[in-house]
Amino acid sequence: MENIKTANAANLEVFSEVLQDLAASDKDIIVVTSDSRGSGKLVPFGQKYPDQIVEVGIAEQNLVGVATGLASMGKKAFAVSPACFLTARALEQIKNDVAYSDNPVKLIGISAGVSYGALGTTHHSLHDYAVLRAINNISIVAPADNFETAQAIKEAAEMQSPVYIRFGKKAMPANLNSDATDFKIGKGRIIQEGNDLTFIATGEAVLPCTEAAKLLEKEHQISCKIISLHTIKPLDTELLLAAASNGKPVITVEEHSINGGLGEAVASLLFQNSFTNKFKIVGLPDDHTVSGSQIEIFNHYGISGEGLKNTVLNLLKL
Repeated sequence: MENIKTANAANLEVFSEVLQDLAASDKDIIVVTSDSRGSGKLVPFGQKYPDQIVEVGIAEQNLVGVATGLASMGKKAFAVSPACFLTARALEQIKNDVAYSDNPVKLIGISAGVSYGALGTTHHSLHDYAVLRAINNISIVAPADNFETAQAIKEAAEMQSPVYIRFGKKAMPANLNSDATDFKIGKGRIIQEGNDLTFIATGEAVLPCTEAAKLLEKEHQISCKIISLHTIKPLDTELLLAAASNGKPVITVEEHSINGGLGEAVASLLFQNSFTNKFKIVGLPDDHTVSGSQIEIFNHYGISGEGLKNTVLNLLKL
């Protein structure tokens, strides 16, 4: 990964560079795209390894089918497509060909959440956690920064079970906690310690939590613990139960519908284990999503430093 930027690279760029590094010594790595090598930052990959990339055109069901066939023959198949289409148009193929048939396809959902911004609801993927959580035998991962991205791709390449990895388009920090260098799919990552409440977030929604934590510490002397729960499924139940054991408020934050995603998964875990912490799910409401840039949409729905600060103050009634 010698060429990866040290800061402010889009996670998709890191994905592409890591995949190129892996493919240099592993001819079993095959990328399958649905007219998305440009948006998936895979043009350099195709130029370097033209025999290790397959273009199926705008045909997401075929994309998953081809990737499944490759995986069933021992190839390390990465199926790359916009998340909104990959997990809707090809959901039956993901359920039956990949998960049910236990083919270790690496499904890469790009331009996820509201990354497509002004293109609107047709191009937003606010359902993917929910639908995939309901399917047995698939891991769901949303890296928060460049470090998590690189580690997730390396680990996914060697996985013998299906995995879905979700990326947005925005430049993200190199490492939100350079001291936390352990990474494993299925295990959350503590970004910072705190005593007064816990933010549990995933993907590009982790960064606004760090911004809110700074504001809360500076303006109200409120200390926030932040967990990057990069793996939505399987949940790191041990970490989550330990984090909630102090009885302090818990706030989940996600670039997804409030229905069926990270928040409901965490709420179910805590409630079924008799926790009574104050609890709030922050995400996209069950409504017609506004259009705009990702930042504008985040700000509108309170997924920002200021918005999350106000959510905390309301929850604490300060």
